Amino acid sequence: MSIEILTPAMGESISEATVAKWMVAEGDFVTADQMVAELETDKVNLEVTAPSAGKITKISVAAGGTVTVGQVMAILDETAEGAPAASAEAAPAAPAKEEPKAAAPAAVALSPVAGAAEKSGPAVGKMVREGADVTGVAGSGKDGRLTKGDVLTGAKAAGTGLAAGAASSGEERVPMSRIRKTIASRLKQAQNTAAMLTTYNEVDLSAIASLRSKYQDAFVKKYGVKLGYMSFFSKAVVEALQAWPALNAEIDGEELVYKHHYDIGIAVASERGLVVPVVRGVDAMDLATIEQTIGDFGKRAKEGGLKPDELVGATFSITNGGVFGSLMSMPILNFPQVGILGMHAIKDRVVVVEEGGVKTMAIRPMMYLALTYDHRIVDGREAVSFLVRVKETLENPGRLLLGV
Repeated sequence: MSIEILTPAMGESISEATVAKWMVAEGDFVTADQMVAELETDKVNLEVTAPSAGKITKISVAAGGTVTVGQVMAILDETAEGAPAASAEAAPAAPAKEEPKAAAPAAVALSPVAGAAEKSGPAVGKMVREGADVTGVAGSGKDGRLTKGDVLTGAKAAGTGLAAGAASSGEERVPMSRIRKTIASRLKQAQNTAAMLTTYNEVDLSAIASLRSKYQDAFVKKYGVKLGYMSFFSKAVVEALQAWPALNAEIDGEELVYKHHYDIGIAVASERGLVVPVVRGVDAMDLATIEQTIGDFGKRAKEGGLKPDELVGATFSITNGGVFGSLMSMPILNFPQVGILGMHAIKDRVVVVEEGGVKTMAIRPMMYLALTYDHRIVDGREAVSFLVRVKETLENPGRLLLGV
């Protein structure tokens, strides 16, 4: 009996994807739950698995094609002669010794080196298929996997492959990935739709730095994760959102939607581009849980393991350009949100401090903060007051612990 392999559901707001690659060709035998294809969406990569054991008799969409949820991607014959038993312990059967059909979008046979590159992810696999030579290139990713940077560096050193081609012509043309197209579209949408304005302030992080220095070892021992700055910023943002709810709202037509849940998007850089996984219910979390959640997101973002539902629904976002050395920047709204907080590099600076009515000069770890907001819904007074509340909370972190 023939059954259809369908494009799986991909989460809220995601209706289509690109077939990044096929792991099988027409005529191949597969086992139940074996991965047969990888899809690339504007947020994450997804695996498509075989619903049962059988023979792939038809591949309907070639690699690089676009599919929608529920669309037929391939046909599987469960009763084909020679099909492996449907067992969780069954090993994948060897491909049937049939001549491949000329018109079929069959997978290209790969050398051992290219095969290893394919396991490193769709970006690297695509570069290899386009001619990049990865022989002898050491992978810097997890478990020795190759990254795009490894391939480009290796090609440049060898004077071959993609880097050589780019050098000989003075330029290189590559198609935009789906996630890059989406980032471009959404940022432009924010610019075209929202009345964006940015206000700035600075914060003295001495108190938080002191807490981290004093309790870091005990924190790591108890929770298995380092105490960073992001958990303090997340809690400070929630406190400010509770005081100034317009920044936790959005515009829907001619209505304002005020949200009474605090789901904070944390911008994370990955090889595929910027992704913003959502830490949900931050108001009910402690610092350790926030750090553990963000650490897990960061790890899975690099490995391409984030789920679509983890990337939607944020009510406010935080982005940290400081990890790349940025001293000051103006973040762009993550539409339809109406506020985003930009963190920057921590620099020791000489500042005036007042203790007991006496002003003195001191060297303190300072950070510039930037709040971009939608002026259609947020007034300047609200935005400035919001940022001042964030600053005051960070400079007096005991308020977070005491709830005052």
